[in-house]
Amino acid sequence: MQLQPLGDRAVVITLGSTIDEATHRRVRAVCARLDVHSPRGMIEYVPAFASVTVHYNPVRLAVDDCGNSTRLYKRLVEALELTLSHLEDEPLAPARTIDIPVCYGGELGPDLEEVARVHGLTPDEVVRIHASGDYLVYMVGFTAGFPYLGGLSDRIATPRRLTPRERVPASTVAIGGKQTGVYPIELPGGWHLIGRTPLKLFSTDHDPPTLLTTGDRVRFHAISVDDYRHAVRDR
Repeated sequence: MQLQPLGDRAVVITLGSTIDEATHRRVRAVCARLDVHSPRGMIEYVPAFASVTVHYNPVRLAVDDCGNSTRLYKRLVEALELTLSHLEDEPLAPARTIDIPVCYGGELGPDLEEVARVHGLTPDEVVRIHASGDYLVYMVGFTAGFPYLGGLSDRIATPRRLTPRERVPASTVAIGGKQTGVYPIELPGGWHLIGRTPLKLFSTDHDPPTLLTTGDRVRFHAISVDDYRHAVRDR
């Protein structure tokens, strides 16, 4: 575990250098510990693939140091090191499993045939492989509610498009390299679009506003165009 400053109001806790489940568990363990034992001055934390960034308010730490940023940083680091000792013993909450229906191909998944062609597969084979995966939400980032899902089969892992699209519709399911994900709102993006779900991954009307969170498990299943349209109308 390495701690480094990020400006004068945040500390980055680095827990590894690879994207894997062991590193992911350490990230979740840090988050679980901070949920229960937040050091003085902490505002929030932001988990990523192999790190957790802790944002803090220097004013809440400045008791007798006259606002000296170096001393304040050292004080917070000492508190974090004490709080995060013996992480291997941290119990984690059971992961949720979220089922996401997807209408694959056609206008809703315009890159499905291209992904199939690249791998010498049929579109139906790509759908079957994608929908049979067990995916882990390694992190939520890029924009509110965008899940980076690990667990994509190497058989359909596809490098990002050379030319990104200016607009990708909300709820589009896509493949980018060795990951899959779902665009929560309309965004520019360079991933390959293979389908769309009727679910909303981000909505200010929901509490919490994001459907998925770090540590969730995701399963996809294929639905027809009619089922997709009915679900969109009813949501």
